[in-house]
Amino acid sequence: MKIAFIVSEVEDIIKTGGLADVAKALPLAYAALGHEVVIVMPAYKTVIDQFNLHSHGEFNSSHRQFTRYEYQLGAVKVHLVGHACFNRAGLYAENNVAYTDNGERFGLFSAAVIDILQVVDFKPDMMHCNDWHTGLVPFFVKHNKTQFAEGFFAHTKTTLTIHNAAFQGSFDLHEIPMIENYRQALHLDLNPHINMMKIGITYADKITAVSPTYAQEILTNLGGHGMHLCLQNRSSDLKGILNGCDYTQWDPSTDPFIDAHYDVNDLSGKAICKQALQAESGFADEPKTPLIGMVCRLTAQKGFDYILPILGELMQHNLQLTIVGTGDPYVCHQLADLSRVHPTKFKFIEGFKPELAHLVEAGSDFFLMPSEFEPCGLNQMYSLAYGTLPIVRNVGGLSDTVVGIDQNAHDSTGFMFTDPEPIALLICIRRALLLYLEQPERFLQMQKRAMHTKFTWEKAAKEFEVLFINTIQ
Repeated sequence: MKIAFIVSEVEDIIKTGGLADVAKALPLAYAALGHEVVIVMPAYKTVIDQFNLHSHGEFNSSHRQFTRYEYQLGAVKVHLVGHACFNRAGLYAENNVAYTDNGERFGLFSAAVIDILQVVDFKPDMMHCNDWHTGLVPFFVKHNKTQFAEGFFAHTKTTLTIHNAAFQGSFDLHEIPMIENYRQALHLDLNPHINMMKIGITYADKITAVSPTYAQEILTNLGGHGMHLCLQNRSSDLKGILNGCDYTQWDPSTDPFIDAHYDVNDLSGKAICKQALQAESGFADEPKTPLIGMVCRLTAQKGFDYILPILGELMQHNLQLTIVGTGDPYVCHQLADLSRVHPTKFKFIEGFKPELAHLVEAGSDFFLMPSEFEPCGLNQMYSLAYGTLPIVRNVGGLSDTVVGIDQNAHDSTGFMFTDPEPIALLICIRRALLLYLEQPERFLQMQKRAMHTKFTWEKAAKEFEVLFINTIQ
């Protein structure tokens, strides 16, 4: 098949979150299966400058001029769409405030995707779109008003993957002027309001979510963030396909960012990594003290409404806790204040560095991930690979990847709670600490089971391959 992967960010080019990890790994997995794949993404100025990209010509779309750039990502060619609206310091926001013209920016990008693929003469069998930033693409494929030959996409099918239904790209029509030409086709005469995610759900041939459990959750009022009725109408075309993990980057036996290597047959190097993380956090070198790590965006989604109320009580226990991340200023202030009060037990590090994220995964005994909702999650997969037992809530992809000790004591790989309450998290953490301190052999067996657990991109790509073939035929 010829597959065009449409996305707003790609790891190794530019990244703000887990979407970029998927956008690198999945197209490469498609290519490894023998498919012809291209990626289309915006040409952010920082990317142009960093890689010293040169123009491959200009083209027009929606009465505006764009510049085309190219980049080679392994076996996959990346076509980048350049426009003045992408010449910003950030991708979507600055100082935690979204750009007010994001609707126009990604509306233009979606329209330009249709034209750039014709410029490079890549006629896809499947257009794989991702999240609201590309939600207009399925519509444009079916309502193609272009300067180029008609019928170019006559046999092209589209799939929209929902990575996070909470972010939908909702704008007033006047914020996306180029949509005026499609007002009638989009039935906007009575409701001049654009929801890019909803348009994608309505017009894509197939819809996927990034885990089977999340695919079920978004069909509910609570999990769908207002999209549940639209998704229920398309439920027969909705499928959950679990994301994979890039084990070439997340492997404790080869990881260049950690202080010692180790594997499931010899975990001695993990103790050295723990010592390094304790030093980085300003903690005492105490091998037997349980160390909990966390790396994430500091948002309510990641469970801070559960974490903040119990942190004070958690500090009464014999433990060490390191949290690394950026995001909500209120959460940052709360964590920083408590870090100053309990410097021997709690360290908050504001910011993000890949080497530090790897050290937290390798050096911690437990990884904290008590998400309010979690479409898939990657950190719990990294944690399992590093023998760092996840403490998670029973939602989304966490449910699909971690076996809680209460669910199956013989096959357990982590600790899980269900109730969206701080006390439920506290009880779960206490149970994990108790097992660590009183049953070290059982803890070791859980570590080894965790490290044997694998979620590969090859498996995910093969599931998409079957979906695409069935859709195209």
